Amino acid sequence: MSTGELHAVLDPSVGDWIAPRLRGGFGAVCRTVPSGYATYARVLHPVDPRPAAEPTTWAGVCERTGRTAHALMQWEAITTPAAGAELPTSREGRWGEVRVERGSLHPRVLEALLDVLAPFTGDRTGQQECYQALWEGWGWLTGASALVLAFSEGPGPHAPEPVPATPPDVLEEALNAPRLPLPGRDHVLLTGPLHAALATGHQVTDDWFSPQSPNLLWPADRSWCLASEIDFDSTLIGGPAQLIDAILAAPAVEAWAVGEDDDLSSFGDHLNT
Repeated sequence: MSTGELHAVLDPSVGDWIAPRLRGGFGAVCRTVPSGYATYARVLHPVDPRPAAEPTTWAGVCERTGRTAHALMQWEAITTPAAGAELPTSREGRWGEVRVERGSLHPRVLEALLDVLAPFTGDRTGQQECYQALWEGWGWLTGASALVLAFSEGPGPHAPEPVPATPPDVLEEALNAPRLPLPGRDHVLLTGPLHAALATGHQVTDDWFSPQSPNLLWPADRSWCLASEIDFDSTLIGGPAQLIDAILAAPAVEAWAVGEDDDLSSFGDHLNT
């Protein structure tokens, strides 16, 4: 993939439509992704097992811990074993052999999700121009050489292919441009084709690429919007019913249908108290 596929957005007004459609308190679906879409999905960030544990899903964790899998389940709740579940636990009383990443969707799942989004993004190859917003507070954005536009055909970030350092002009231009202001967060804006969402992150060393998925991603026609709040362990998508149905049916994506007023805070999981 060419590094020329992503460009800085100099006019943040392309995202002015988002803030007026955000509402509710922290944890509300539409505090993170804009309201007004026909349907919504919550994509759960994949489980990263410790060496002693087997790869699993959120539903698989619930089977081990005796908890209930449902659309508003919370990681802290489902990793706290129910009475009678015999599992090794941490000092906090949670199952200590699994974890999940907050604020970024794993490239393997993101790529599968982008493949589902492509037919709903201009044409079947997803070539409509898309905008992506990155929270300006990510530590790797503090230096002009930190943003790397890279794409690997390999299995993911655990076995990256070395990539050359990106010419700093794209990042410098984006960092010097006005930010997209949203409640509590300001964002750096980039634009490019749909699958360029796989191409941002920190090139820590020549053979260590740490990917970062967009915190917001939407096509020029705004027909759908994806959002990953930096403190959340799931990604939210609003769009037409046909798209959300396709996401829920995608075998590589663990997703649940949610409503725009649903509560994804720790108070929203009433089944695993």
